[in-house]
Amino acid sequence: PEQPLTGPIIGIRHLQALLLFLAIVVNYVARLSVSVAVVAITDASTTNLDFPQYDWTSAQQSYVLSSFYWGYIITQFPAGFLVRRFGAKAVLLIPTLATAVLSGITPLCIHWGGWQAFSALRIVEGLFQGLIFPCIHEHLAKWSPPKDRNRLGVFAYSGADCGSVVAMASSGLIADSSMGWPGIFFVSAGMCGVWCLLWLILGSNNAPSSRLIGSQERELIEESMKRPDGFHAQKIPVPWRAIWTSVPFYALLIVRSAQGWANSTMQLQTPTYMHGVLEMEIKSNALYSALPFLAMWCMSYVYLVFADVALSRRWMSLTTLRKSINTVSYWGPAAALIGIGFLDKSQTNLAITLMTINAGLNAGSGIGSILTIIDMSPNHSGMLMAIVNGIGNIFPLITPLLVGVIVTDQSSRSQWQIVFGMTAVVFFFGNLVYLIWGTTDQQAWDAEDYLTHKDTEAAGPGEQQMDLKVRAETADFKTS
Repeated sequence: PEQPLTGPIIGIRHLQALLLFLAIVVNYVARLSVSVAVVAITDASTTNLDFPQYDWTSAQQSYVLSSFYWGYIITQFPAGFLVRRFGAKAVLLIPTLATAVLSGITPLCIHWGGWQAFSALRIVEGLFQGLIFPCIHEHLAKWSPPKDRNRLGVFAYSGADCGSVVAMASSGLIADSSMGWPGIFFVSAGMCGVWCLLWLILGSNNAPSSRLIGSQERELIEESMKRPDGFHAQKIPVPWRAIWTSVPFYALLIVRSAQGWANSTMQLQTPTYMHGVLEMEIKSNALYSALPFLAMWCMSYVYLVFADVALSRRWMSLTTLRKSINTVSYWGPAAALIGIGFLDKSQTNLAITLMTINAGLNAGSGIGSILTIIDMSPNHSGMLMAIVNGIGNIFPLITPLLVGVIVTDQSSRSQWQIVFGMTAVVFFFGNLVYLIWGTTDQQAWDAEDYLTHKDTEAAGPGEQQMDLKVRAETADFKTS
């Protein structure tokens, strides 16, 4: 029998995951600190009084908050094509560099053109940041051997929680400091700039093209993914018809859309809810708004440890593991959200506790359903992420506008109950669909020669799956 493939315990694949983690952190700080910045810009009494205050209506504020996503959604789909064509190294650099520049000129634009200029700038920033997640997914698929996939994937994606914590916790403090609210944007710009330098020096599109990697680790990555020499040079055509007629793909699309809806409600509306119903001022508000994301960040590693143990001890199959974790991370928060709606300002601590539990439980969605994309189709994961993230991000566009319609009085508890109740229902049904139709099996249409085999195209989906299972088993048999 062949020796099992081994590589360094910590290697260049971990460095790539660290770079992806930091990329998400710096871009998220630039993206999310705006929810605290808007409060500071429109209500100077809560922060440093030396800086101009702008009198924007709550409708205008919601345009500023949602405008990012108008741009963000447009470039998701092109990102899938771009990253296939040019590789993640080039395509991930562009949005981060652009975010650095745009963040740097934000205070000037607000001074010059008010909320309209701010919204326009945010749309452009969204257009650039739309490129990020398809790149991250494509890069992870290239660099993570199956046994490391949970670890590297969860670590990279935990950057979203870390970025949210840094954005929420630091923005209030910066706005309060001598830098005032413009400082929020200058700090974001600096962080993005530093990351670009690191990425230029250390990033590589795949293992064979990396100058830093050793031969042992390169073999571990390429052979465990069953990639022949020259694999990265070939262009694998995308089996569009097979993807759009694949039931597991639709289950994944629905479960990720539910997450998009819930996330945008939690991220963008939490500061407003705390200010309105719980009557908390911005400094404590920003720190408390950060708590849920801190819980998510920590809990994502707790889920990871559980997943590692469960798989290494063979307690359950990968599909069962992903579905179990996803159920806890969707149905738990659904219950917590309904509870939050019944609290008022005399129960601030309980509200914050429930919000934190809600977010902490939801941290499992990375292992639960994001990484399923790479399980189902490592060869097309960037493109699938582009579709799933593109459609999932229609909801952050709609939710702030919908909340604006439902919540006419920000201190009204019953209006917020409707918002939280709707989010709970979305969570419940999203996961139900995934439980019934989702799977982590590598799909027949992921094979690089899938479109060249016209006979399989003519075969039914059941036969295709069987054909893939047979191929997977023969491959396993050869390696064992």
